[in-house]
Amino acid sequence: MQRELCLHLVLTDRLGPVQRVAGVDVGFEANGSVTRAAVAVLRYPELDLLETAIARRPTEFPYVPGLLSFRELPAVLEAIDRLREPPDLLLCDGQGIAHPRRLGIASHLGLLVDIPSIGVAKTRLCGSHGAVPDQRGAWTPLRADSEIIGAVLRTRPSVKPLYVSPGHRIGLETAIGYVMRCCTRYRLPETTRHAHRLASG
Repeated sequence: MQRELCLHLVLTDRLGPVQRVAGVDVGFEANGSVTRAAVAVLRYPELDLLETAIARRPTEFPYVPGLLSFRELPAVLEAIDRLREPPDLLLCDGQGIAHPRRLGIASHLGLLVDIPSIGVAKTRLCGSHGAVPDQRGAWTPLRADSEIIGAVLRTRPSVKPLYVSPGHRIGLETAIGYVMRCCTRYRLPETTRHAHRLASG
């Protein structure tokens, strides 16, 4: 299914004006038996919090690396449905196309809801890269064979970089720009920080 769905991804900029940018994160309750999805919508570019939604659902899919979207997306979709209006851009705590079958949770979600999406992950799932210069905004390509599947992005000096990849309806350089503009004093973008607090409760 992932190999089939990834053929439908649009990896160029197909986004309108961005005024509502959303962070998406997922946590688990009751020893993993309940999936808790959180969406935090921020005004862009000011980054003040506009709206949040949380959804809890029984966890019905096992933990399998590379298949996290099947475990987490049912609750995420429910949380997005609870928003007063849809966001213009999604920043997901996870991978976009920087995934063995080019369909991480950001790509899968963006495709399902037809909203531009970016994967912003704290760790690498696949691919290789060189050293990242130690300055804010510096990045190096994340490659799988000859294909560039993302960027290893330094959002703060002397802090571990993030793994940014297009999800759907956005190109890599535009994705990097939005991630950097959503980062203030911290390693993680404000979208992720708000959503993580809600998801981990």
